[in-house]
Amino acid sequence: MTAEPGSAEAGSAQIGSAQPGSAQAESTQAGPAQADRPAPLGRSFTLFWAGQTVSLVGDRVTVFVVPTLMIFVLHASALQVGVVAMAQYLGIPLLGPIAGVLVDRWDKRRTMLGCDLVRLVAVAAIPLAYALDVLSTPLLFGCVAVISGATIFFNVGYLVAVPAVVPEDGMVRAYSRLEGSGSVSEVAGPSVAAALYGALGVAALLVDAASYLVSAACFRSMRPWGERTVEEGSIRERLTRGFRLNWADPVLRRVVLAAVTLNCGGPVFVTVLPVLAYRGLGVRVGVFGAAMSVAALGALAGAVVAPRLGRRFGLGRTMAWSLLLHCLVGLGVLAAPALPAGPVIAVTMGCYGFFMSCINVCSAPTRQSRMSARNQGVMHAAFRTVTWGVIPLAALVGGLAVSLLTGPLGILDAARAVMAGGTLLAACSFVPALGLQPLLDAAEPLAESAS
Repeated sequence: MTAEPGSAEAGSAQIGSAQPGSAQAESTQAGPAQADRPAPLGRSFTLFWAGQTVSLVGDRVTVFVVPTLMIFVLHASALQVGVVAMAQYLGIPLLGPIAGVLVDRWDKRRTMLGCDLVRLVAVAAIPLAYALDVLSTPLLFGCVAVISGATIFFNVGYLVAVPAVVPEDGMVRAYSRLEGSGSVSEVAGPSVAAALYGALGVAALLVDAASYLVSAACFRSMRPWGERTVEEGSIRERLTRGFRLNWADPVLRRVVLAAVTLNCGGPVFVTVLPVLAYRGLGVRVGVFGAAMSVAALGALAGAVVAPRLGRRFGLGRTMAWSLLLHCLVGLGVLAAPALPAGPVIAVTMGCYGFFMSCINVCSAPTRQSRMSARNQGVMHAAFRTVTWGVIPLAALVGGLAVSLLTGPLGILDAARAVMAGGTLLAACSFVPALGLQPLLDAAEPLAESAS
C-alpha cells in the first residue's frame, strides 16, 4: 500500500520462538515482577527507530522538492510529472520478485546499510546536476529509479528487522512507533522542505542525502541480526514459494486483493495533487507545504489510535473500514476552489492520512502472523511486487489523463475529475477486506490450541 508509501516489511524459527541472543529470548527470561509489564523493545529497535525517523523526514524533502522543481524549474507537463512519479515505483515489478530471494541469502542489516549509501549518492546527484546545468527530466527519472531500486531491497529487510529485534508481544507497539515516526515526518517534512527549498533551492535535497548517512550509522551501531538463513532451494523455487504463500493463505489473499485495488486508484490521486494545487488552484509553495504539514497531524493521530482500534474492533475489521474511509475522504479535495484551497487540502489530507496510518498499523502484524520467520522475506517481497507493481502504471495513467483532459476541461477540472475517479476506484478495496475479521477470529482458537 502507498504509504508511504507506505510504509513498514528472517531467521529460521517461527516468530515468537526464543533464540539465544534474540529479543524473543531476552523477553522470556524476565522475572515474575515484570510479567504484567510490556517487554522493552530494546536498544537495537531504538537505533533502528531513530535512524528511520531521521531518514523519513529527509525523504519528505525529496518527495516535496522533486515535483516542485519539475513544475517551477523544468516547467514539466502533467505527463512528465507522472512519468517521474512512475519511476519511484518502477523497480517494484522489475526487482521485487528477486529482492526477497537475494535478501534472504544476504546479511540483512548490512544490506540495508548499503541501500542507504546507494540512495545517498542518487539523491546528491540531483543538486550536483543542477549546479552543472545538466539537470533534466530524464536525469531525474534515472535518479528516482535508482532510489526506488535500492528502496525495494531496503524494504524487504525493513519488515524482517522488526520481528528480528523486537519481542513478539511488542510488535504492534513497534509498528505503531514506526508509523508515528512516519506521521511526524509527514507533519514536519513538507514545511521543512518548503522552507529549505525557499532558502536553498534544489540544494535542499542534500538534507535527504545526509539523512541516509544517519540511518546507515544507526545500522552500523546495532547488534548483529538478520544473518543469511536460507540456503536450500533455487532462486526460482523461492520466488514461486513467495507468490504461492500469499495466495494460498486466505487472509493474505484478501490483503493482497485489497492492496492491489487500493494501489490502482490511490497513486492517481497522489500524483495529480501537486498539479491541482500549483497549476489548478494557484497555491504557493509555502502554502502547499504548510497545508501538507497540518494535514499530516491526522496521520500522526491515526498511528496513535490504530492499536486501540485494532484491539477493540479487531485488526481485520479496523483495516477494512479504514480502507473505505481513507478513500472516501479524498473526495473532500473537490471542495476547492469553492472554499479556500489551503485549508481544504489540509483537512482532506489530514483525514486521508489518519486512515492510511490505521491501514498500515493493522496490515503488517496481520500478514506477519500468518507466516514463519524463514519465509517472511519471500512473502513480503512477493506481496510488494504484486501490490506495488500496479503503482507505476497508476501514476502514469494519472498524469496522462490530466494531460488529455486539460484541452477540453482546463487544468483545474481535469485534475479534479481524474483525482475523483482514482479515489472511487481505490474505494473498492473495501470489498475483499470485509472478510478478514471472520478469518482472523476463526484462526485464534487454532493458535491457542497449538500453543
